[in-house]
Amino acid sequence: MEEETERNMMTKFWKERSKSATVEEMMLDSNAQELTQHELPEILSLLPPLAGSDVLELGAGIGRFTRHLIGKARHVTAVDFMEKFVEKNRKDNSHLGHAEFIQADVTKLDFPKHSFDMVFCSWLLMYLSDQELKSLAEKFLTWLRPGGYLFFRESCFYQSGDFKLDFNPAHYRSPACYNHLMTLLLLDESDQTEKKCYGFDMVLHKTLQTYVKMKNYYNQLCWLMQKVRRDVVQQHEGGFSTFKEFLDNQQYARREILRYEKMFGSGDVSTGGFNTTRELVDTLNLTDGQKVLDVGCGIGGGDFYMAKTFGVEVLGMDLSLNMVEIAMERAIKEKVLLVQFEVSDATKRRFPDAVFDVVYSRDTILHIRDKPDLFRKFYSWLKPGGKLLISDYCCGEKPWSPAFQDYINQRGYILYTPQRYGEFLIEVGFRNVRAEDRTEQFIQVIKAELQRAEEMKDEFIQEFSQEDYDAVVNGWTEKLQRCETGDQRWGLFYATKE
Repeated sequence: MEEETERNMMTKFWKERSKSATVEEMMLDSNAQELTQHELPEILSLLPPLAGSDVLELGAGIGRFTRHLIGKARHVTAVDFMEKFVEKNRKDNSHLGHAEFIQADVTKLDFPKHSFDMVFCSWLLMYLSDQELKSLAEKFLTWLRPGGYLFFRESCFYQSGDFKLDFNPAHYRSPACYNHLMTLLLLDESDQTEKKCYGFDMVLHKTLQTYVKMKNYYNQLCWLMQKVRRDVVQQHEGGFSTFKEFLDNQQYARREILRYEKMFGSGDVSTGGFNTTRELVDTLNLTDGQKVLDVGCGIGGGDFYMAKTFGVEVLGMDLSLNMVEIAMERAIKEKVLLVQFEVSDATKRRFPDAVFDVVYSRDTILHIRDKPDLFRKFYSWLKPGGKLLISDYCCGEKPWSPAFQDYINQRGYILYTPQRYGEFLIEVGFRNVRAEDRTEQFIQVIKAELQRAEEMKDEFIQEFSQEDYDAVVNGWTEKLQRCETGDQRWGLFYATKE
């Protein structure tokens, strides 16, 4: 009964705001025309290739996105709640290609399983109750073909439009609510011959920069997720089904991140903290207006430094949702407009060729199995004359000690010697490659951080616990021992694209 009342209120709300079927009504914003001009290309650039695909567009409205989706996909099914919006969409866009226009309430909508390659929705989920949202998300998994994509964007925390509303039925959830729901879904599609379970993998999660730049709003967020087999994904330590789940629940759980930051210093979760960041960044000779991609950005300390000091635009990407949530929180607090963050997998992310002046990565690529393939992506993303700077965990020549092998297995790291790492860069086309073994510097940094831990022991224990303090100190001590025996190395790599 309560949900039925809410749907009736929602119907009344949108009937009152769809009488003229204008973009201003649909977006609840007097500046809708200009916002559309900028956000359309931004959102469309984030979608996977759609050639030959069947797309379901929910909350299609008057067809802001429909016309572009029709131009890219094999077939588009455009659905909206309001008849006036559907009529306008059909009138303006039905002649552009294969499309079907449906007026329906998404809570009552149904399609056969495996009907679509992508589900696309903009400003829809926030108009559903929690139970309706969960039910529709489960339908998304059913309707999508294996390997298919879900893209959605929502207003989080607060309203973005400037229309004054006496009543507003939207649920302005936190991004964490959507993250939690979507990543925990599991769909059993087993048949008589095979057990098959599916879930959503996060491909991309980020703030829309149109709203940051035009309104100083960080509340417009979007997600790109992919339907994947859950039962055949490599199992990681502790039984986690995906590498991202392992990171966010174990090595990079929020408490673990803040412990790292306490050791490395404010804003940093990489070797040497701010001093090492400044040392390495300053060698890049960054100039105002350049574009930097930070792969494995952590909580964003290095990105804020680059933007504030050199006036460069920085895109920080990380696979850990917890890392990026902290980075986003701080970007909002500090109002650093030149920096944006996203949850994404560098091995799956797509960028046009030659868009960045610098690709920068600190102690992250140790997680990546196929490093040459990733380096080929870096090479293609860099402009001619662009620079690459990487620091990373490396290893000594085999045989390794059993303790080091156990450590590698437990963390899931894929390590190479500094020399081999440099050879990979040369093989994919980079020039002026410098592969430096900086293990001695690493050792000195670890010793300095252990000394700092001793000096702030009482403060650390008060903020965290004795157990946390012991875990950090023991971890750093073991790291020092691995380096001193020669098993673990730390490499620094520079290269250019000619």
